[in-house]
Amino acid sequence: MKPKSKKLPSRRVKIAAENENGTEWRKIGFSAVVLVLMSVVIAFIYQGYLETRVITPFSSDKLVSGYDQSLHWGTYRPGVYFGLKTRESRPLSVGLMWFHPDKLRSLTDIRHNCEISDNLDQYGWLLHDGRTFGYQEIKDNPILLKTSFLRSKDNNNWISKIDISKVNTHRKISLIMYVAFDSIEDGSVTIQSQASKFPEIQTTSFYTPSTSFSFHSTTVNKLDVSYVCLETHGMHKIKEAIATKIAVKNDGQNIRYYLLNQAAEGNCSIGAVMFTFKGSGSIFMKMSKNIDSTKNSINPELYDTQLKESINMFADRFESTFSLNAKGFNQTEIKFAQAAMSNLIGGIGYFYGASKVKSEHNKDPVSYWKAPLYTAVPSRSFFPRGFLWDEGFHGLLISTWDLDISLDILMHWFDLMNTEGWIPREQILDSEALSKVPDEFVVQNSVNANPPTFFLLLKYLLKTYRTELLEQKRYTRMVKLYPRIQTWYQWFNRTQLGTMNGSYRWRGRNPETLEINPKTLTSGLDDFPRASHPDDQERHVDLYCWMQLASHVMVEFADFVEKNNDHYKDTYDRLTNIQFLDELHLSDKTNSYADYGLHTDKVALRYLDDRVVREVKEKPEYNYIYSSYGYVNLFPFLMELIPADSTQLLTVLTNIRDSNILWTEFGIRSLSKTSPFYMKSNTKDDPPYWRGQIWININYMILSALKTYSHRQGPYQKQAAEIYSELRQNVIRNMFNQYQATGYLWENYNDKTGKGRGCYPFTGWSALVVLIMAEIY
Repeated sequence: MKPKSKKLPSRRVKIAAENENGTEWRKIGFSAVVLVLMSVVIAFIYQGYLETRVITPFSSDKLVSGYDQSLHWGTYRPGVYFGLKTRESRPLSVGLMWFHPDKLRSLTDIRHNCEISDNLDQYGWLLHDGRTFGYQEIKDNPILLKTSFLRSKDNNNWISKIDISKVNTHRKISLIMYVAFDSIEDGSVTIQSQASKFPEIQTTSFYTPSTSFSFHSTTVNKLDVSYVCLETHGMHKIKEAIATKIAVKNDGQNIRYYLLNQAAEGNCSIGAVMFTFKGSGSIFMKMSKNIDSTKNSINPELYDTQLKESINMFADRFESTFSLNAKGFNQTEIKFAQAAMSNLIGGIGYFYGASKVKSEHNKDPVSYWKAPLYTAVPSRSFFPRGFLWDEGFHGLLISTWDLDISLDILMHWFDLMNTEGWIPREQILDSEALSKVPDEFVVQNSVNANPPTFFLLLKYLLKTYRTELLEQKRYTRMVKLYPRIQTWYQWFNRTQLGTMNGSYRWRGRNPETLEINPKTLTSGLDDFPRASHPDDQERHVDLYCWMQLASHVMVEFADFVEKNNDHYKDTYDRLTNIQFLDELHLSDKTNSYADYGLHTDKVALRYLDDRVVREVKEKPEYNYIYSSYGYVNLFPFLMELIPADSTQLLTVLTNIRDSNILWTEFGIRSLSKTSPFYMKSNTKDDPPYWRGQIWININYMILSALKTYSHRQGPYQKQAAEIYSELRQNVIRNMFNQYQATGYLWENYNDKTGKGRGCYPFTGWSALVVLIMAEIY
């Protein structure tokens, strides 16, 4: 039989099959395209989510939801010689300017902002309680200005007084007092000419109740009064705006400087009154919520009596708080301490605005959310803004004087935390603050930390004021603060970990730098020598110790708010274990603690015609950075981690007391004289900063640790006590002598001469000398 042949498909069937297969492939292709597009969209959305994380607040439930009305007005403009401001998002500000008419040549001849270039002999608050009054002296040869203010008990008004003395009676002086909003959108200002020769300023806005400002003078010499109402945009431009309205008239015999008595078209945001007279005199300004001018009279005699009473009350409170008279200090030394604390308290500022920030997910900087910040500042002239690691030190002294002001500052800072637990380390929140900051320091990067010194403050608060913090209102605030502190702690443990188990590493070091030793700005110790070749194998001993302190505080804080602290206790026990610390950071060669990393000391910069070359003359190796001994190496001692009977403690005490290493007759220097980086510039334009100078915040921590070890049983107890006593006297004596000689506290002090260095007045953490005198640690 002939086999059956297979039936071949027809052409139509073939085409149908091919079409069906093509359809299937098209379906598959379409699905693939959809999946790719969906993936792209999801990736795009996720990237957008990551980009917005940095500017997403931790919570909409803010810690600062109201405040004590007695703090509504204050000297919250630390960057000007004399200024007051309201605590509002659109504040009303008051300020002072002055100049000699016969010497007015340019804007620099008008005093307004605190500027080192003004070369004033002295200025600063000598007395300030943070709430009700302040007294300041400004020595601008040949004149002495005494500025003061008093707040009424009902908070409805305050009076400020400007006294001018020690002036050549033939020389004229012009004072300008102004009232201003940042812009016309924030509020309006009007000036009314009264029957008397003094005008009155009135203000209105949606945010500030209508207020009036009246003036009075006890000047005996001929007084020339003029005023102007105008508009400007930004408080940082107010001096320029007012200066454009200063006119001069010369009748051949006399030259008269005056403000053009005119108003800008429409409403004004600035009202200014100028007083010109010869010799000495006094000007009063009164702020009142009552716009009835008949009730705004000023009684100079009553003011002087009340100011004297406030001064006496301040002196009594200062002694009951710090007991300096009881400790044997004389009145001149006590006045020095009062001035140090008062200028810190009087330098507390109020700012409102948004930082510029950037995360690893953002191509360009973005704006943080707008927020207020109530904070002390390191220096009224050079750093009139908030710094994260400075503020923890500031809080130690502020809380000793006024617990609630310190808590208020703390809450403001933690309202600036984003959802990831990061807080920008430098706060530049308004036009006045921004005008003082170089462009390269404006943007804050969210991978960068700063020493978490608020844990130092929290430890002090929980130890010293535990009973006071149990008061209901304060306790409620602490309970609300706790989740933010938790998240902050977790952020450090997530972002600053090293590669070796239990180690930590500061982010933000630049391995491509053209510096001899790359700076570590995030550590707060800037140019202190670290590993010469930054990489992810680094281990930083100071950050390890900060995290040990943080874990300790988390245990205490959790207990205080009745939360479980087991997790924090485990971390605390591990970081406190001396064997664990030794494994990570103990150098056998020196029997001291140190950083670890890829390092060589043989690095130099060669400057060619058009470029700089970083020359590495010796191959770097992984090792402990033991050739540069200083503040960083002391951190296990500062945090009191070293056992009282260990040889490592003896090494620390020996190195502290050795004048070839850290000891000076003025305090403990930041870097050993034996270091190859001692007082060496990092570049030709980058002079040494933490490479030998004496810094008061670290000396305070050294004294605190010495005090502790002087009470711990061990073979070096007596040695610690002797070093403590001698060092304390050295620091106090030098700072007092420099204040007497220069009129200022300084950013740091020269280790060879004791002379003040850096910016001034620096009554940020240098004001810790008050706690050193009082022996409060």
